[in-house]
Amino acid sequence: QVQLVESGGGLVQAGGSLRLSCTASGSIFRIDAMRWYRQAPGKQRELVAAITRGSSTNYADSVKGRFTISRDNAKNTQYLQMDSLKPEDTGGYYCNAAIIHITGVMRDYWGQGTQVTVSS
Repeated sequence: QVQLVESGGGLVQAGGSLRLSCTASGSIFRIDAMRWYRQAPGKQRELVAAITRGSSTNYADSVKGRFTISRDNAKNTQYLQMDSLKPEDTGGYYCNAAIIHITGVMRDYWGQGTQVTVSS
């Protein structure tokens, strides 16, 4: 049994900042890649940021220079620091992680999502 839980979403005005957290719990052997996705109303879910276990990162062009993904392996936690927020950043944000269960099976797990709303 593995669960991802996000926190940190909310309402913020344009130019403001938010920090999202996602903690994995359960029968975890190891976490490989960690990612953040978002989905705006009427649009497909898109990859926002990703980080490997070795802390290599990549970002969507739309957030590069404004968002920072990081991880704390000891806490099984990933973060997304969002600065200089724009109204087009509004949407549901979902954490994702490739997790090796204690049985040895690897699969992706998803959080329930947290809403980010940026007002103009």
